[in-house]
Amino acid sequence: MLKDQPHTLTVRATWDEEAKVWVAESDDVPGLATEADTLDALLAKLQVVVPELLELNDGELPADVPFELLARPADPRRSPRR
Repeated sequence: MLKDQPHTLTVRATWDEEAKVWVAESDDVPGLATEADTLDALLAKLQVVVPELLELNDGELPADVPFELLARPADPRRSPRR
């Protein structure tokens, strides 16, 4: 990825019913695997972890690369905590 091309990274969050947590992963951020009890807590974690991983994986990327969080329950009939 080139520094002068804006790109929004995609982070997927899936509700883990057994563990009762949101789990985040991303093909755009190598090594990303984190979890939190709520989406708000997960987003707060991601705002710290994503820039750190980008710096470790590819020093060419600016730390403030935007990302979008796509969240969905593992079973759409259930309503997990937000």
